[in-house]
Amino acid sequence: MELSPKQQVTELVRKFNNVLIVTHARPDGDAVGSALAMHLVLEQLGKHPTTVIRDAVPEMYAFLPALDKVTKDLTGSRDLVVSVNTSKTKVDKLKYNTSEDRLNVVISPKEGQFADKDVEVRQGAYSFDLVIVLDAPDLDRLGSLYEDNPDLFYEAPVVNIDHHPSNDYFGAVNLVDLTATSTSEILVGVIEALGESLMTEDVATLLLTGLITDTGSFQNANTTPKSLTVSAQLVAQGGRQQEIIQHVYKTKPLSTLRLWGRALTRLQYDPTTRVVWASLTNADFTETGGTPTEAKGVIDSLMSSAPDAEIILLLREREDGRVDGSVRTTKGVDATKVVGFWNGGGHKGAAGFDTDGPLENAERNVVLQIKKWQAQRLGVPGPTENTSSGRSATAGLPPRPAEQVPTRPTRSVPSGSGTTREQGRPGKSRQPKRPAGQRPPQPRNPRRPDGMVSGGVTGQVSNKPHRSDQQPQQPLSDDELDAYFKKSGANGQVIDQRPKNDRQS
Repeated sequence: MELSPKQQVTELVRKFNNVLIVTHARPDGDAVGSALAMHLVLEQLGKHPTTVIRDAVPEMYAFLPALDKVTKDLTGSRDLVVSVNTSKTKVDKLKYNTSEDRLNVVISPKEGQFADKDVEVRQGAYSFDLVIVLDAPDLDRLGSLYEDNPDLFYEAPVVNIDHHPSNDYFGAVNLVDLTATSTSEILVGVIEALGESLMTEDVATLLLTGLITDTGSFQNANTTPKSLTVSAQLVAQGGRQQEIIQHVYKTKPLSTLRLWGRALTRLQYDPTTRVVWASLTNADFTETGGTPTEAKGVIDSLMSSAPDAEIILLLREREDGRVDGSVRTTKGVDATKVVGFWNGGGHKGAAGFDTDGPLENAERNVVLQIKKWQAQRLGVPGPTENTSSGRSATAGLPPRPAEQVPTRPTRSVPSGSGTTREQGRPGKSRQPKRPAGQRPPQPRNPRRPDGMVSGGVTGQVSNKPHRSDQQPQQPLSDDELDAYFKKSGANGQVIDQRPKNDRQS
């Protein structure tokens, strides 16, 4: 009888001792909470865990237990191998000494001498037996940790535990529960299977932190009866709910309040399409001392309170000139379809993307595209403004029908017993195999450590007549046409850009 993904995870955890725990770049409460909880559980089992989070953990999570166990680098994880060719010259003695912070390895030949070309220095294998990746839909989301150490994820079995619909199922074992509100919620069942005594007060507090933050303190639409039941269980097992609320929601640094103030002064609302948006420049972060994590609080705690809003958008200018977008939706609007125009990803109620700067152009194009899509969905008049300046790849094309919005491909989910779906084929590894002597492929988009591929706005060709109250259709450039066919996957279609008067009937 084949084991379920959860059973496979517990078997691997029991089998291996040196375990690496990693999570996505720019960690949130679920990422930090689930990683630290797994670390404490492995220590109780007598294992030797290493938890690596390269990006700074937000200050609001400084109260979490075991935070001092997090490291930023894979220190001491690989041996340094000095290899000497002895085919021509045999070794007589081997010794070493230290001098002025240097280690000298002395190799004495029986006869003759060794040449420089006989010596090779290389990195040895990683010392980890198992890698557990938490709350990351793909390896690219690990950021520089994966970019700098791609071999690691091919040399050791990878356990992938996640709840995002966009998960790539990159592990040897994939425990992906699309019905879970957080990775922390999934880990509750894993830890119970490893041993009931492992759920200490600190572990319960860490998991409760992940569950509370990913549901917005149970205010988000993704809150389920199961998430409430699991939270009650964690509180009963010693989870310090009030401590979490105090530090995460009731204590705000001055930098956060200043940053929120700037975003709120730029808050705009379109009552026709029910879209709310605001933007923050890179200068806003520099002058207020705020961080991108603090900026998320604007959209989660304040912007989502806008009356009658269905789509809430926050744009943040990055130091490299690109623009990050965060989207929250209400009243059944699917956020993944909204961000699908820019190949973003996330959940139905919360998603994100990135696009080209500068911020002014990005805001104009992104807001216009969202308004067009929302107007078509609601059946109301859409925007008619001219976007010739800084226009997007869909300028001149009709709005895309709602059912044709591009989204990241998702896999069909086999139904399991109850309401939980645990993904993966038990007993069959999906971890990529690398031929001997061949280095693994580099990340698909090194420029985006969070795993999202940047892209422009795409359009859908329509045979509907052009409305008289809209601007005349503008010809697309060759680059825009190439981008359109690449994004839409259209084959054998023709876009006639000539004026109607010049076309042959």
